[in-house]
Amino acid sequence: MSAEFDQLVAEFEKFQSRIQNVDDRFANIGGMQDELSRLEATATSPDRSVTVVAGPGGAVMDVKFTEEALRRRPEALSAAVMSTIQQAVAESARRQAAIVEDHMGDDLHLVDQVLETQAELFGTTVEELRSKMDETAPMPPAAEQHDDFSERSLLRTDEPEPPRPAPPAPSSGSDGDRFLKDLFDEDGR
Repeated sequence: MSAEFDQLVAEFEKFQSRIQNVDDRFANIGGMQDELSRLEATATSPDRSVTVVAGPGGAVMDVKFTEEALRRRPEALSAAVMSTIQQAVAESARRQAAIVEDHMGDDLHLVDQVLETQAELFGTTVEELRSKMDETAPMPPAAEQHDDFSERSLLRTDEPEPPRPAPPAPSSGSDGDRFLKDLFDEDGR
């Protein structure tokens, strides 16, 4: 009876250890969610004329063009944009898998699964993709400021909208116009 009891105690301790492991993993979910929400993966075309930033879930957050991009034929620019988007989204997926694996453990081998799938889709090897994960991609050169829109983002930006010009003063001098002007003009009282 003592051997059976010892075996039951050992099994119970294993069970408690597994529960503690699960509790530890779930305690890190907040940190994982925070890291995932801040995730950004940047890809730049080989000629550096197109840059794409992808966020969590592969959402395209930003697309930027250089002057050189605007000199390209539409078909070539379209191909460069699509290719760069694919690279940014793929990098985002690899980083997401790594973050989840870091917080939840590598029991599911998420990074390996993502790398295998992407290697098959892109016609490359897992090792080549893994080396891209290990590399720190150089930042694209700082863009010069121009008065045109070629260096500006196509998507949402954090820049405030420029102030809108005030409407022209009414040309007629009717009593209604003066009343409205006086009503909204704080200095007119």
